[in-house]
Amino acid sequence: MHRLFVAVRPPPQVRAHLLPMMGGVSGARWQEEDQLHLTLRFIGEVDRHQAADIDAALAGLSHPPFDAWIEGVGSFERRGAPTALWAGVAPPEPFRTLHKKVDQALVRAGLEPERRAYLPHVTLGRLARGAGPVGGFLAAAPAGPGPRFRVDALRLYESRLTPEGAVYTVVERYPLG
Repeated sequence: MHRLFVAVRPPPQVRAHLLPMMGGVSGARWQEEDQLHLTLRFIGEVDRHQAADIDAALAGLSHPPFDAWIEGVGSFERRGAPTALWAGVAPPEPFRTLHKKVDQALVRAGLEPERRAYLPHVTLGRLARGAGPVGGFLAAAPAGPGPRFRVDALRLYESRLTPEGAVYTVVERYPLG
């Protein structure tokens, strides 16, 4: 079985911009540089036949490249408690359109459609129950936009869970355009 997701990998200058943001929250598990990505669609566990169908569907996807930048930070919450810290991306609309196209391609490959609302972001850290307050992290975010980058490809990743955290491996790269 393969645990898969589709994402955009920010270039080195964007990852270098994100790394100094990570800190100041006790109990946070911060992402490593090689884990930073912008998820377009989580797939989950699939067998090798379905993985081949997913690969074929993503290879046929068409979307023009576009420019983006990091802008703002936030947190996801569950029952009023923060669970993850993230950096936003702008403009959100091209990412939403790309997410929708990825979702449609995966439905054609036999997956269920995505039911959750999509918010384009890069996860910076995950919070265990009882982790420290996040207000300082949110207030310390850099003002203004981060470096611009070109979104010209998406990637299919395999995620392997280990006691130290997830290990992501690029399975395939799909150029946009």
